[in-house]
Amino acid sequence: MGVIAWILIGLLAGAIAKALMPGRDPGGLIVTILIGIAGGLLGGWLGKVIFGVDSIDGFFDLSTWIAAIIGSLLVLVVYRAVAGRRA
Repeated sequence: MGVIAWILIGLLAGAIAKALMPGRDPGGLIVTILIGIAGGLLGGWLGKVIFGVDSIDGFFDLSTWIAAIIGSLLVLVVYRAVAGRRA
């Protein structure tokens, strides 16, 4: 996948993660994209380590989106914990 695909997946997975975990989030569009991209990488790595599968196959594969959203949720939890302590 190219850089544009990672940014699109990051934006959408980050937005879905923020919608699934409502609350006050410091940060805007760029933070959402970064959370989604980091979540995609984390979800892909966890899928490979835990289940032994390559969960980042392509842009239109369901496993890519599931891994990115679950990873984004985990990154969002950590982000809120760190950003919440500062505020």
